[in-house]
Amino acid sequence: MLAVVNRSSLSAVGIDTAERFGADAATLSMFAVVQLAVYGGMQIPVGLLLDRYGARPIMAIGMLLMAVGQLTLAVSPSVGVAIFARVLLGAGDAAVFPGVLRLIATWFPAQRGPLMSQLTGLVGQSGQLLALAPLAALLHATSWEIVFGGIAALCVLFAVLVYACIRNHPPELPADVSVDTDTGAIRVVRSAMDTGVGIRAAWAHPGTRLAFWSHFTTPFAGTAFVLLWGMPFLTAGEGLEKGQAAGVLSVYVVVGMVLGPVMGDLSRRIPHRRSRALVLPAVATQAVGWTAVLLWPGAAPLWLLYGLAFALAMGGPASMIAFDHARTHNPAHRLSTATGITNVGGFLAALIAIFAIGLALDLQGAGTPDTYRLEAFRIAFLTQFPLWALGWTFIVIERRKTRVLLGIDPPRHPR
Repeated sequence: MLAVVNRSSLSAVGIDTAERFGADAATLSMFAVVQLAVYGGMQIPVGLLLDRYGARPIMAIGMLLMAVGQLTLAVSPSVGVAIFARVLLGAGDAAVFPGVLRLIATWFPAQRGPLMSQLTGLVGQSGQLLALAPLAALLHATSWEIVFGGIAALCVLFAVLVYACIRNHPPELPADVSVDTDTGAIRVVRSAMDTGVGIRAAWAHPGTRLAFWSHFTTPFAGTAFVLLWGMPFLTAGEGLEKGQAAGVLSVYVVVGMVLGPVMGDLSRRIPHRRSRALVLPAVATQAVGWTAVLLWPGAAPLWLLYGLAFALAMGGPASMIAFDHARTHNPAHRLSTATGITNVGGFLAALIAIFAIGLALDLQGAGTPDTYRLEAFRIAFLTQFPLWALGWTFIVIERRKTRVLLGIDPPRHPR
């Protein structure tokens, strides 16, 4: 939860951040782009470190890195230093969730792993709620230094608690292993992504490519909205009060938390129809939601903005189906590799979307809080549609190839 608060800490205070550092839209987008890029790039090194040292020290170091990052942001005198602070934050954040997943694998029976992972994600996402209205209210009631310095202090506290309370594995086990209580099978828990041959072999399977493009296409619009551009669009563009805007963003978080278990169960029940029944409808719903808001004459009514939040919230749970694809179509020794490749898709699309929206605002001369205007936001958010079209096309292509490889559909013969 604390890691998600750190990751989303600029979501509700984007305008305050732009005013504090005198940043235009492209520069403001770099705060999120750099953080996500470091988070994604650190996944392989973190996996290697987890394999060598276990979760306890790596998670504690991650908390300390986030503390240093938030403290640096609190006292930062310039944009350059603030962006470096987000680099530290992304590096620390990268250690937390993989570490938690490793603890689940070593402390709980293998049969309970999927449920514990879902519950962990569910609780963690509630950190986005804390990063919305409460953080913005605290900032306006106190100061920039107090808010981000306070978060840094919390990270130090949790670094101490993690190191004091967490153990890598139960005392009766000699190493980080997972136990299947039904069969008695024991396997070594690994977090590292294989290199070389493993990456090529994983990408060669159309199921892995289907997973990549599913994760590329589904979550980026919601990530761009809740991580950076949602609050400026709703307040400076649509004219909502900050409390109303925070309510819209909160709907996004809550609906995503509710839909997660539902989509997870449906994915389990219809393994051969996941893309057509869940992934593609989620993408279409997001595109339709944005189309309705962007075409509405004048400021969109509040009910329509809530509908947009609901539509965008479908992207997060739908993106988890990509990992079901990766797990289904890859053997156990290649699973970490396929999962890593899949994860890259979502981060890549989010980076492109966040930066493209900021660049589009700058090119229209609407890149600062004083110049934000609704028409400029409308044009800027159109940059998401080519990403949806690209992802949709490759999902359809790779789904067909996967079904042919599995023998579900007959191959197409050239005329």
